[in-house]
Amino acid sequence: MADDDEEEEAPAVELGEGAPVEGAPLARIASRFTWGIQRSEIVRREGETTIRTPKGPRRLADVLAHTDVPYFESRREFVETVREQIGDGPAPTAESDGAEDAEAAETAE
Repeated sequence: MADDDEEEEAPAVELGEGAPVEGAPLARIASRFTWGIQRSEIVRREGETTIRTPKGPRRLADVLAHTDVPYFESRREFVETVREQIGDGPAPTAESDGAEDAEAAETAE
């Protein structure tokens, strides 16, 4: 057991050295609420929060403004509704904003 105390704990997942992604993951925001909850209450509590989307960071209030759902019965309903608005896919990093497209064009020539 003494050997365990002397060794430093390594992180379970190695983090990359790439650029950070702006905004919070949708799952993190969804975990902050007790379900069911009104859309207006979500906007009041977390509306200014920036979330990650495939097209870049967006304010949660702006995303929810385009929905017709006034009350979310469950976390799943909330996540599905927001994903209908923002799409589903990887969030871009500062390095991937067009850099991959330019690199692909250079190798194609």
